[in-house]
Order: sequence, then structure tokens, then C-alpha cells
Amino acid sequence: MRDFIMYLSIVVNILSLAGMVAGVLMHSGRGGGLSDMFGGAGSTALGSTAAERNLTRITTVFGILWIGTILALSFLLER
Repeated sequence: MRDFIMYLSIVVNILSLAGMVAGVLMHSGRGGGLSDMFGGAGSTALGSTAAERNLTRITTVFGILWIGTILALSFLLER
């Protein structure tokens, strides 16, 4: 059972890491960021404050989930 939880935590860790990286790269930021590369007029499509707020919230949830899985793995790998 312990191995199953450890492997599940590893999978969730990798998925949350990928989601967090994607969320950070999609932020427009001050200089436009990588979100301007997708379509040129990304500031009109993704530039609304509601979309930025939601993207920030989603990225924050992925970050908290990633930190939680790191802590869980640290306890699970201690034998």
C-alpha cells in the first residue's frame, strides 16, 4: 500500500510540476511573455483581468499541490 501511495504521489508531483510550468509560461507579464507567441494578438484574448486572475489561481493551486507532494514524498521515502 505504501508503494502505491508513493507512486501515486510521484505521478501527481510530475503532473502538477508540468501544470505549474505551463501556467507560469502562459502569464503575459510586463514584457508580453510567451503567451504573445501563440497568435500574436494574445493580449486581446488572454489579456483580460479575469483570465489573468484565473490563471494565477490555477498556477497557485498547482504550486501548492507540488509542494504538498514534495512533503509527502519526503515522508514516504524515509524508511
